[in-house]
Amino acid sequence: MIKTLKILFILVFFVGNIKSTEYEITVLATNIANFKGIGEWSFSALLESENESIIFDTGFDENTVLHNADLLGKDLSKVEKVILSHFHGDHTGGLIKLRKTFMKENPDAFSEVYVAEGFFEQRYDENGNLRGFIGGFDDVKRFIQETKKLGINFNVIDKPFEIANNLMLTGPVERIFEKVVVSPGFFIKENGQLIDDLLKDDQSLGIKTSKGWYMMSGCGHAGMMNTAHKFQAIDDNDIYGAIGGFHLYRSSDDDISKTAYSLKEFGLNQLIGGHCTGIHAARKIADIASISRDNLSHGAIGTVITKDLRILRSSVE
Repeated sequence: MIKTLKILFILVFFVGNIKSTEYEITVLATNIANFKGIGEWSFSALLESENESIIFDTGFDENTVLHNADLLGKDLSKVEKVILSHFHGDHTGGLIKLRKTFMKENPDAFSEVYVAEGFFEQRYDENGNLRGFIGGFDDVKRFIQETKKLGINFNVIDKPFEIANNLMLTGPVERIFEKVVVSPGFFIKENGQLIDDLLKDDQSLGIKTSKGWYMMSGCGHAGMMNTAHKFQAIDDNDIYGAIGGFHLYRSSDDDISKTAYSLKEFGLNQLIGGHCTGIHAARKIADIASISRDNLSHGAIGTVITKDLRILRSSVE
């Protein structure tokens, strides 16, 4: 079932009694792995509080998140809410397998999925052939049918939405400061004509902490500056930290520098730039924004951000 949430936009202010953050974050899928972990071109992270567990993106191969969570001793049967950053398969690939695996133990496991408006647009290649790429499906209708059979409910949001206590989804992000990072080789149809897919369904998660926003993105196709601006429009606080993929690995030094100086103004103090961020880009941002070595990580399977916002590294990175 798909339902659209029409959210009345209300400013949400920081609660004074947050010690630092309620959530411990563990990376379950990204490019770097060590020991017996599986690394791949994807992203997934688990957020755990005393009250619930929420997963952000589900990896590429259907077994990656399952394997890495088991290796790290994480109980995913508790996860009921799933955030998908955008439709690409390297972020949606594990959803169906995760639902099938845990639904018998917990009927609500992986049942409520939050996506931004535009997620279910049918994508095509340059010749007009179906190219859906959602969880390995080319045909979006088939994907919807299969998930419906499993009792997965999709919540489509078009404005900022508080998914849980102190967790805010951006919904679609306006492209103001930087060029749109398109989806190469993907097109949508408008008035019967193929046009570039501008990934309007790209969304990010903001974690409200005592030090400001902590921004989580899957690929950040909407751009780091645009996304940071979106969070400050929701609640005017610093962007203290950022974790995930930010699609800068192919960007020019000029574009990376522009992003870095902007993030410095936004107040960035900590960066875990995994997946598609690029090691060079993360290092350059850290240098310009004066991010200390202790607060820079390239992210790996098992990298943890503690509730007091320390990075626990799981590899040499």
